[in-house]
Amino acid sequence: GRTGAMERWTGRVALVTGASVGIGAAVARALVQHGMKVVGCARSVDKIEKLAAECQSAGYPGTLIPYKCDLSNEEEILSMFSAIRTLHQGVDVCINNAGLARPEPLLSGKTEGWRTMIDVNVMAVSICTREAYQSMKERNIDDGHIININSMNGHSVVPQSVVHFYSATKYAVTALTEGLRQELREARTHIRATCISPGLVETGFAFKLHDNDPERAAATYESIRCLKAEDMANAVIYVLSAPPHVQIGDIQMRPTEQVS
Repeated sequence: GRTGAMERWTGRVALVTGASVGIGAAVARALVQHGMKVVGCARSVDKIEKLAAECQSAGYPGTLIPYKCDLSNEEEILSMFSAIRTLHQGVDVCINNAGLARPEPLLSGKTEGWRTMIDVNVMAVSICTREAYQSMKERNIDDGHIININSMNGHSVVPQSVVHFYSATKYAVTALTEGLRQELREARTHIRATCISPGLVETGFAFKLHDNDPERAAATYESIRCLKAEDMANAVIYVLSAPPHVQIGDIQMRPTEQVS
């Protein structure tokens, strides 16, 4: 069964970015439940430390290692990878989950908001992917996996000006994931690349987007029955437990009630 398929990951190392809240926290927990060593990174590690303690007291077979890292800073990413190499040999699974939206329309948005989205949603994903691959390559790991948390906004542009630039960064993730699949194949590896593209997931995401309008953020999640962070964690486990000859390219998932 599925549990058996996850057995080969026991004791191996996964990096989960943006692991303090939302999807990242749920994914980190699920991987620890399946016996992985999970390095969870975020700018604030206190929440990851709390999650690590919860996992330990629940008696999960894996471990969660909190790591403080600002993903908009390449030097911090590189030193994180070098710390992982020193302490845990390297990364076998890389889950590029960290991402954010700023409410900056194309006609009137602030450049800094756009740049923040590019830095985290596109650059950090690319840097972590490159470093994870190099880590696998230097240890002759041929069965690693890189999973990008994408969005349905990476497949269609919705008529909401506050997410247009965000949508552009997620279109980039769609292209990067497919480009990565091609390069991994050209390199004659069996390392796999996948993205997971959810619609509305009930997390703190909308509260960050509409940070000056919490009522609008809450309304986003109250209009329909949304996906949960756990649904995303289940999708990650499904992707990781696919047999070696199966590469899942993209899982597009929406709440059943979602319109667009």
